Amino acid sequence: MAEIKCPACGSPNVEQIGTNKYQCPYCGKTFSPEVAPAPQPQPQPQQQYAPQQPAAPAQPQYAPQQPAAPTTTKSKVTAGLLAILLGGLGAHHFYLGHIGKGILYLLFCWTYIPSIAGLIEGIIYLTESEADFAKKHAS
Repeated sequence: MAEIKCPACGSPNVEQIGTNKYQCPYCGKTFSPEVAPAPQPQPQPQQQYAPQQPAAPAQPQYAPQQPAAPTTTKSKVTAGLLAILLGGLGAHHFYLGHIGKGILYLLFCWTYIPSIAGLIEGIIYLTESEADFAKKHAS
């Protein structure tokens, strides 16, 4: 025998009150099982689709520190002029603290090779940026 449920609330605890009559003790509905319609499912409220906004990234509480740019106490203009005018004697290398190169230029100054190299180095010093000069010659 099939279990009879209340068509209104779906309760399986129905009481028989007649030959073909039943009554639900919970909701009070009276029904007969032959003509009892199947319980109608309650429509669920449909949720509206709302695209979620992406969460804003959290702001850092501190600013990341940039590495400090190298600084030098030497002037690129002074180094460039010394290289052009006195490059054959290695004056620009002594000024920049490269003592070994300065002595090498002094030893070979009679060949004029240090003069040509000094002229080229002076042009390089005068045309490079302050940051590049400071990187190469940081003291």
